[in-house]
Amino acid sequence: MVSCRLQQVFFHDFSVLYPFCTLSSHIDLFLSYSELFEINHIRTIYHMFISVLFLFIISTLAVGLHRPGKVLVLEFDLLFYAFGKIYTLAVPPLRLVQTLGCPGWFSASCRLPSWGSFPVYVVFHYQLPPASRFIMIFGTGMFGCIRFLMKSYSFIRENVPAILNHNAKEEGPKFPKFSSYLYFLFAPTLIYRESYPRNPKIRWNYVGVTFLKILGCLFYGYFILVRLCVPVFMNNSNTPFSTRTLVLALFHATLPGMLMLLLAFFAFLHCWLNAFAEMLRFADRMFYKDWWNSTSFANYYRTWNVVVHDWLYCYGYRDFLLLSRKKFRTAAMLSVFAVSALVHEYVFTLGFGFFYPVMFCLFAFFGVAFNFTLNDKRKSPVWNIMMWTCLFIGQGVMVCLYCQEWYAQIHCPRTGVCITQTQHIYVETVYAN
Repeated sequence: MVSCRLQQVFFHDFSVLYPFCTLSSHIDLFLSYSELFEINHIRTIYHMFISVLFLFIISTLAVGLHRPGKVLVLEFDLLFYAFGKIYTLAVPPLRLVQTLGCPGWFSASCRLPSWGSFPVYVVFHYQLPPASRFIMIFGTGMFGCIRFLMKSYSFIRENVPAILNHNAKEEGPKFPKFSSYLYFLFAPTLIYRESYPRNPKIRWNYVGVTFLKILGCLFYGYFILVRLCVPVFMNNSNTPFSTRTLVLALFHATLPGMLMLLLAFFAFLHCWLNAFAEMLRFADRMFYKDWWNSTSFANYYRTWNVVVHDWLYCYGYRDFLLLSRKKFRTAAMLSVFAVSALVHEYVFTLGFGFFYPVMFCLFAFFGVAFNFTLNDKRKSPVWNIMMWTCLFIGQGVMVCLYCQEWYAQIHCPRTGVCITQTQHIYVETVYAN
C-alpha cells in the first residue's frame, strides 16, 4: 500500500511534470509494483525460487562429493571469469567527469552522444569477458553506452528545441541546471525533466537488502548455467548435428531460459532500479507493470519495461507521428520495433563477441507478428497461457542457439584469431577438468 506521505510528495510535483494526466491516471501511474513482494501470496512464490536455489547448491555439492580427487567446495570459476576486469567500468565515468568538468558544460553535454562510442573502445581495448561487456554496453545509470546515449538524446530533445524557439523579445533562455542534469544521469529514468517527485528520506536498510538480492540473482544465474546449460551444450557440441538433437536441445533450454528471464527481470527492473531510486529519493517507481497478466503481446511490450517503453513512445513513436502528421501509425510502430531489434542485436553481438542475429530475428519478425496477431482484442485467459508458452519457447530458442554458437566458435574457429578465442578456450578448460 502506498503511504500517505509518498502520495503527498508525489502529487505536489506530478502536475508540473506530467500535466497531460488526469487525477485517476496520476494514481494509476504512481501505484508502483516495487512493494509487490510485500504481498503474502507473491512472497510465497519468491520463497519457492529461493528453495530452488538451495536445491541447486545442494546438487552441486553432491555432484562434487562424488568426483574423485575433488574437495567438497563450491567453485565459481565461471562467475569470476564472466565478470573479469570489472574495474574497467570506472574508465568511462572518469572520462565523462573530465568532459563535464570543463567550462560550458551545457554545450559539452550536447556533444556527448558522440562520446557514447567510447565504452565500445574500452570493450575491445581491454578484451572484456561477456558479463563485463554487457554491463559496459548496456549498463545502468552513468554506466553503459546504450543507456547513456538514450539519456543524452532525451536531454537534448527536451532542452534544445525550447532554447531555439525562445522569443528574442523576452528575457534570456532558461538553461537547465547542472545539478538537474547530473541527477538525471543517475536517476532510474530515461525521460529528462528539470525536477522529479522526491521522497523525504532514504531507507538504507532497504538499499542494502536490495543489493544483496542482486548478488543472490548472480549466483542463481551461475547455478542455472553450470547445472542446466554448460553440461548439455558442451556434450552436444561433440555429437553430429541432426534435427532431433536440435529439437531436444531447444526444449531442454526452455526452463533455464525462462528462469534467466525472470532473474533478469527481478535483478534489474525490480532490485537495481529500486535501489538507485531509493538512494536518489526518486519517488516514481513505475518501472514495470503486471506484464505477467498480459493476454496479448502488445500489452506485454508496454508493461514489461516501462522505463524503455516510455522513451521509445516519446522519442520514437510519437515523434514519428508528429513528423508524418499522424498518417502512418503502422509505420511508426514498425520503426520502433526496428530500432529496438537493432539495438538488442548490437548489445548481444558486442556482449558475446560474435554476430549471430537470433535476437534480431525474434524481435523484428516474430515480435512484430505477435504484436499484430496477439493484440489487445484478446481478453480470454487462454491467451495469457499462449503468451507464456511463446515466452518459454522464445527463451529456449535464444539459450539453445547462443549456447550452440558459443561452442561452435570453440570447436570450429574461423581463419584468423577471434577476439574472444582465448575466452572460449578458458571456459572449455574450466569445465573439461
